[in-house]
Amino acid sequence: MWKDFFYFTKTERQGIIVLVVLILGVFSIPLLFPLFEHPKEVDATEQEKFEKEYNEFIASLKKTEPHRKSAGNSFQPFPEKKIKLTVFDPNTADSMTFLSLGLPPWMAKNILHYRRKQGRFRHPEDFRKIYGLKEEQYQTLLPYIQITENLQSKDTVQLLTAQSVQRDTIFKYQPGTVINLNLADTTELKKIPGIGSGIARKIVNYRKRLGAFCRIEQLQEIQLKVEKLRPWFSIDAGQIHRINLNKASLERMMYHPYINFYQAKVIVEYRKKKGSINSLKQLSLYEEFTPDDFERLEPYVCCDL
Repeated sequence: MWKDFFYFTKTERQGIIVLVVLILGVFSIPLLFPLFEHPKEVDATEQEKFEKEYNEFIASLKKTEPHRKSAGNSFQPFPEKKIKLTVFDPNTADSMTFLSLGLPPWMAKNILHYRRKQGRFRHPEDFRKIYGLKEEQYQTLLPYIQITENLQSKDTVQLLTAQSVQRDTIFKYQPGTVINLNLADTTELKKIPGIGSGIARKIVNYRKRLGAFCRIEQLQEIQLKVEKLRPWFSIDAGQIHRINLNKASLERMMYHPYINFYQAKVIVEYRKKKGSINSLKQLSLYEEFTPDDFERLEPYVCCDL
């Protein structure tokens, strides 16, 4: 059956052959044109003219190249910095000073970084430790390095400390002098032999929390030697500031050194549930309080309504 589709008569076969030949001829004609073309002869006059123009162009480039190089070298986006060697202190000089000495910006940054991390330059030789500083640069700047003495040197600090100690020990009371422990301020307390600024502040601060001292022995509670201090003090118990258990807040009671958080909480809860407090004995059933606690608290509390 396939023969019915591909069978051609003699005339049809001849027509197909002619059609194929024509198609091949149409596509091959452009390829045959170069075979029939003759190379165009170049006119000698035009050749000479072209070579002359080319040579002139090359010569012009050679003439302008040095000018362009010199112009390029003379152009600078930033003015050239002048180096000015002057006396400087590496501990206080800023970055602009280091730049004026001829150091690059990155090295000025290294110097400032060294000061922040390592502290002061104590000797001119320490300047050699800067990262990236060449020996030639160091030798150039060495005659201009001048380090100012630090006013807070070790010797000065020791001198100031000695003067402070001396001031604390210059004015002292003579034996037999007695002062009121509940009225003396830190200045007066420092006049007692053996009491300096630290101990005087400790006494005043503890007295403020207590509401005043009622016994000399209470100084033991802040680690002081009572027997040495007893001859110098007298006590007026009438100057004690008492805490009103019926009105004081939780924070106010906790501020006192003899009342802790749990004891203050018991007092507040008692007031809410049972009303006012008339005596410390009403709190004796609570395990938060001991007989010693009541004895210590008695001079410092009241039950006013």
